[in-house]
Amino acid sequence: MSFGDHPWIYLFVLLHLIPSITGFRPYNPQDLILLDCGASSSTISLDGRSWDGDDHSKFHASSPATSSAFTASQQNPSVTQVPYMTARIFHSNFTYTFPVLPGLKFVRLYFYPAAYSNLDISKSFFSLIANNYTLLQNFSASLTISAVKPSIAYFVKEYIVPVRENRINLTFSPSPSSFAFINGIEIVSMPNDLYAKSNDKPLFYVGIDDNPFYWDNTTALEKFYRLNVGGQYISGVNDTGMYRTWLQDTNYIFAALSASTVVTPPDDIQIKYSAETPAYTAPAEVYSTMRLMGRDQRVNQNYNLTWYFPVDAGFNYLVRLHFCQFLREVTISNQVIFSIFINNHTAEAVADVILWAGGNSIPVYKDYVVWIPDDGSQSKQYLWLALHPYMEQNPEHADAFLNGLEIFKLNNSGGSLAGSNPEPVSASPEQHPMPKIMKHKRPSQVMVVLGVVFGGIFAVSSILCFVHQRKRKLRECGTSKHESSWFSLSYASSSATNTIALSLPTDLCRKFTIAEIRASTRNFDNENAIGYGGFGTVYKGYIETGSIPVAIKRLDSSSRQGILEFQAEIEMLSRLRHVHLVSLIGFCDDQGDMILVYEFMENGNLRDHLYKTKNPPLQWKQRLQICIGAARGLHYLHTGGKHIIIHRDVKSSNILLDGNWKAKVSDFGMSRTGPTSESQTHVSTIVKGTFGYLDPEYYRRQQLTEKSDVYSFGVVLLEVLCARAPIISSLPKEQVNLVQWARDCYLAGTLDQIIDPQLKSDVAPASLNKFGEIAESCVRDKAIERPTMGDVVWSLEFALQLQETAEKNVHSGNILSDSQKSSFVEEVITKDDDDEAFTSSSAQISVLSSTVDTGERSSTNYRWI
Repeated sequence: MSFGDHPWIYLFVLLHLIPSITGFRPYNPQDLILLDCGASSSTISLDGRSWDGDDHSKFHASSPATSSAFTASQQNPSVTQVPYMTARIFHSNFTYTFPVLPGLKFVRLYFYPAAYSNLDISKSFFSLIANNYTLLQNFSASLTISAVKPSIAYFVKEYIVPVRENRINLTFSPSPSSFAFINGIEIVSMPNDLYAKSNDKPLFYVGIDDNPFYWDNTTALEKFYRLNVGGQYISGVNDTGMYRTWLQDTNYIFAALSASTVVTPPDDIQIKYSAETPAYTAPAEVYSTMRLMGRDQRVNQNYNLTWYFPVDAGFNYLVRLHFCQFLREVTISNQVIFSIFINNHTAEAVADVILWAGGNSIPVYKDYVVWIPDDGSQSKQYLWLALHPYMEQNPEHADAFLNGLEIFKLNNSGGSLAGSNPEPVSASPEQHPMPKIMKHKRPSQVMVVLGVVFGGIFAVSSILCFVHQRKRKLRECGTSKHESSWFSLSYASSSATNTIALSLPTDLCRKFTIAEIRASTRNFDNENAIGYGGFGTVYKGYIETGSIPVAIKRLDSSSRQGILEFQAEIEMLSRLRHVHLVSLIGFCDDQGDMILVYEFMENGNLRDHLYKTKNPPLQWKQRLQICIGAARGLHYLHTGGKHIIIHRDVKSSNILLDGNWKAKVSDFGMSRTGPTSESQTHVSTIVKGTFGYLDPEYYRRQQLTEKSDVYSFGVVLLEVLCARAPIISSLPKEQVNLVQWARDCYLAGTLDQIIDPQLKSDVAPASLNKFGEIAESCVRDKAIERPTMGDVVWSLEFALQLQETAEKNVHSGNILSDSQKSSFVEEVITKDDDDEAFTSSSAQISVLSSTVDTGERSSTNYRWI
């Protein structure tokens, strides 16, 4: 045999020479078994590895007569010959026994659910046990493959199985009236300390305080995700000797292509492994690419670098994050610091990779364990990872980055790793061996296709692709090069112009030309910039010959926010009008620009008057009035139209203040319609929102209701009271999360000790008590225990009345009489500064009036400061 007859051998030799060329020494597995199931003799796969045929195999523990060998009836173009085209079929229990050394082993199962003889592969359901660990239970490879997006024809399931004796037994058990099958089995040994840790080194259990997670090499794992973040696909032969594959992360990162930046190190930078991170931990290719947030420091501080992963509910997961800081400009600690959040919990408050690793170009990894609860509503949940710049220590750069990621399911207490079969239309694309590379172009050239992975986002991507194809055809037909960047989900095509029209009520929403916008902002002069966000820049301008000030939001071409968010905002606000909602005046979509024009809010946003500001502090009554106004705006969204509208991003920076300090809710890019019938209690949707404000029940179940807005507004109330951000990672552990800290203080009767020091001489105890009661009820974990926004408005009005009356009586120290309580209730019901009607039930009146007495709680829990 000559090399010329088999050119793939050149590739195989070259791939195995690469590690030695770079000075990298891979792990040498002591056990390496490759079994081509159903094959009668040895075969060679495209990567150059030799596979044993299992016909009369020495690995059969069961009689060969209990199984059959078949060849697939046809070969999908994406399927390689070995080990997928042959299969062993089992109609009764069948066991393979593999002699191996003790320790942890990779077990990889290869499946090609095709037609084998006259067998209907959709009828195949079976279980698989490996050394008393249940890997599969009533498993259907056909359902699994039909649910994978993008569509593929084959897949691999990978496990890590502990071996305490000198063998691995794999027992296939068909379900009743069914059959089992397998195309290939791979067993590879691994370093015992690669993932398992000794009992004296517990892992951090994310979201479960004071409960370290102990595990060792008796735990079995299933690999769910292994990603080369920011880099290319890495095949098994380019791994570190264990034949792991590393996928790209573009199918899993939220809005990756419009937000983040991928970088590689200069040619003279060498990855330097260490004793803590040995060379077999991950290939140098993983540590040689990273995904950054981007180059705009201001934009980075206003969004999270986020990945979403569908996983099975009811299991613990090991999340391993790989880091290697190789940028020349980052060589010492405190230059790039960020926080790590997993499932809305702080996994790492202050991540300084240079400090962890001990220098530049040195790899380091961090492990976390996360519990994914099973609430019974659905078998699949989402595990999401988010990184955000940590600015409390004034680092040199506002950025965050990641090089690689691995996620493993851990066996439950019964030794099982088996999840339920997916629905055919809603599963993960994880097992695609060569994921499609999705390229990003500027909106003026082509519509942005977001690289996201689950349910609703797939539909969005399809729409965007359709729009792109439509626009390309229009360009080919000779349409103008300055096309609109706006689109509607339903098209209105004009035969005269062949342009895509945006259907909006022109009497409520004016269309501006780009010339008008440029004139009003002095050609987007930076001196006119009044704000920055993930969308781009907001400018102050003037319309109607300079007589009317407006706020002009211009989408940055590199923005993380896209057409869908702007579409939602423009369509939502064009049909909403309320004194406590910011008014949309118009839009502009000339020459590829996407611009929204709002009424100008002279006093900016609420957050800028609470903390980290040079603005004078707001007085307590002023804060109450602002909260009441914002609550009225949200109440209108929930009840004022034909259907409920859920804001989904309520936070203090989205509450704007006009020249008279009237509050108006803004930023409707994430808003969506709530339940549209009485039979619906929620809408199922992907999780969107801002860390610190996100409803935990919505996050856990992906079930959105108007009570999600109530929770977020409760966080705003606590911001108003305490003048601090919802999450401050640098504080002592019990104070990091404002909601938890304030709730604990309220229940302990010490809320007065954590309020804004500027309010110490301003807040009446009764008003504080009532306000604390409102806020605490809003941020309860269960949505059913939270009030409606109508109740919140009513209660805030009551807190204001308590404050005003206390100010009248503060010098005399009077306790309120029953007649005064009644007058308060009547006054709250009838008082309406903006001529808006609010009602309350007699039960609510009774509850509220019973708590008016300032001596009921303040005598023991509060003091007049």
